Amino acid sequence: MSEPSAAQIASDVAEGHTTASDQVAAALDRAGKHTSLNIFTRLDPAGASSKAAAVDDRIAAGEPPGPLAGVPFVVKDLIDQAGLPNTCGASFAPFTPASNATCVARLEAAGAIPIGRVGLHEFAFGFSSENPWFGPVRNPLNPNLSTGGSSGGSAAAVAAGIVPLALGTDTGGSVRVPAALCGIAGLKVTHGRGSIRGVYPLATGLDTVGPLARTVADLELAYQVLGAYDPEDAVSRDHRLEPPVATMSASGLRFAVPHPWVDTGFEPRLGDEWEATLRRLAAYGVTIEHVELPETGPPWHGLASAYYEAARVHRARFEADPNAYGPDLQIRLADAMAVTAQEYAAALEWRASIRAGFDRVVKDFDAIVTPTTAAATKPIGQETLPLTTGAVHYRAPLSHFTSIVNNAGLPALALPVTDTGTPPLSIHLIAGAWEESRLLAIGRGLEEAGLVAS
Repeated sequence: MSEPSAAQIASDVAEGHTTASDQVAAALDRAGKHTSLNIFTRLDPAGASSKAAAVDDRIAAGEPPGPLAGVPFVVKDLIDQAGLPNTCGASFAPFTPASNATCVARLEAAGAIPIGRVGLHEFAFGFSSENPWFGPVRNPLNPNLSTGGSSGGSAAAVAAGIVPLALGTDTGGSVRVPAALCGIAGLKVTHGRGSIRGVYPLATGLDTVGPLARTVADLELAYQVLGAYDPEDAVSRDHRLEPPVATMSASGLRFAVPHPWVDTGFEPRLGDEWEATLRRLAAYGVTIEHVELPETGPPWHGLASAYYEAARVHRARFEADPNAYGPDLQIRLADAMAVTAQEYAAALEWRASIRAGFDRVVKDFDAIVTPTTAAATKPIGQETLPLTTGAVHYRAPLSHFTSIVNNAGLPALALPVTDTGTPPLSIHLIAGAWEESRLLAIGRGLEEAGLVAS
């Protein structure tokens, strides 16, 4: 990819080799060349140009421009931006917030510049970004394929080279799944890290905000800006934001491969690529140990917890006018409304057991490793996917490895593996709570070894 990274742009802008205005103009030009992918719900050239000029003025005045000076980024269209309609990817009349979400405000304060709002699965409640009101977001790797979801527009904007950085949200995999299907990197943070204030909720007990980028270094730049405590957000936790950790060489790392979690059906080529990737990791000096994590086996209660919380958000509106929702959401919300308080209580107990199981394993390893998804290709409009174990609805293989991590509340990193197919196999690294900096240091080490793309 010829477009510069966020780190390179910020360095060049700060040193006067280019301007924020030039970087924003170039990003807007690239956006105009990719309209067929249906990435944007709204471009904001006037607002972006004005904010870029303000960054340039700060530099001219000798003021520090911020660690993301001049970096263009996109915003998932359920995250508030002052003065811009927030559609949530829905048919309802959008609302126009008076202030930025905390995550947007922090990126702008660091010198980054939002150029537009991007598409998503309706209300972020799904994994395809095939939106009934705005049309499907198309995958830059193959426009006949889904980007995954729900942050499909965020992933597509990065994968197409329009911007080096995007904001997404992750409740059951909505950063990591589209990162995987679009061949880029995505970070899901510990639940309570950073802020979800100003983000339309799906399930607040699971919701997180996270960055998508082409490189681990760019994820880390964004994470260091986004990850601080927000006292105005009831979900945010006052846990120290650790500075970046020195790159951890692949040689000497210890990864746990959890069973029965990984014993599942795969898109045919992915199973072989996963086994080959484990062999490559071992050849680079990573110790691979197969472990039992019985909590990842059935019965799963993750849907009950997410559905119950989503029902609290949507019940009044759905009961008043179910046809205002798309066909996919009508089915899912009807199921959500049927979840009882007793089932939710059982799901919360399951969450605690899942967290305990992960904590038991991860304390002895640098990371738990799985594929990010069990399928890498979902044709737009196709509801079932053929796996080695038979055809299933696409949600199952796309969320199999991600949603359980949200229920555990842990951080996870999705990274594209080199020398695999298109889209590439994505590996999924999971660490202990609040260990994002360590996870990113591991990711940098795998990048430097050439095991994952950058």
